Amino acid sequence: MEVPRLLLRSSRPLANFSRTITRPQATSTLARRTLATEPSRSTASLNKNAIGPFTLRAGALFGITGVALYFYFQAEKQKVAERKAADTAALKVGKPKIGGPFVLTKHDGTTFSDQDLLGKWSMVYFGFTNCPDICPEELDKVTEIVKSISASKKVDILPIFITCDPARDNVDAIKAYVKDFHPSLIGLTGSYEDIKATCKAYRVYFSTPPNALPTDDYLVDHSIFFYLMDPNGKFVDAFGRSMGPVEVTGKVQTYIDQWEAAGGKPGWSDLQ
Repeated sequence: MEVPRLLLRSSRPLANFSRTITRPQATSTLARRTLATEPSRSTASLNKNAIGPFTLRAGALFGITGVALYFYFQAEKQKVAERKAADTAALKVGKPKIGGPFVLTKHDGTTFSDQDLLGKWSMVYFGFTNCPDICPEELDKVTEIVKSISASKKVDILPIFITCDPARDNVDAIKAYVKDFHPSLIGLTGSYEDIKATCKAYRVYFSTPPNALPTDDYLVDHSIFFYLMDPNGKFVDAFGRSMGPVEVTGKVQTYIDQWEAAGGKPGWSDLQ
């Protein structure tokens, strides 16, 4: 009778042992289920975070950048339009006031004034007879331009040479000097004050000393331009040393065409 008791007693631990084994198995199964389902959720979450924010943020950034670029280019376009309008206004209204009244002495000893320029095209150049190279080169250029315009447009342009060195360039010196250039070239001289006033009217810089004597040792510096004046005695354009005779001739021909198209009206050069 004792043996069954022992068996019954020993069966309880076995039952308990069995239960302790099955419980971990259930837990392990649940863990496996959890581990099996968690990666899919994590992957979905990662995909959502990768795709969703990229679309929204990138789209918003793209839109903001596009709007900013649009306004930037619109502002730049406006600036370009304003600069173009200002340049056009300057061309039409902003021509410098060059030229004016003067009374000087011609190379033949007679008086010559700004009134003698009226009714004809003219090119006015300021220089001095002792100039070693620049003045002769520019006057040769003027000669070529005058000849070309006379041949192509049948218009005679009067070339004018005004000295910046009145102390040395008297009437005789001017007379001898102009013979080397165009036969129509008129040489002008005068007192220092008269030359200074004429240079001021044409906005010409020159460095001749006011009390210089012909025998003094001094240098003469001056602006290197020749000025195209229309038959009304008004300034049209200035041409520097860098411009060749062909280029200047083309510009002068255009100005003459515009003058003729406007019927030779006063002030036409201010409106071109």
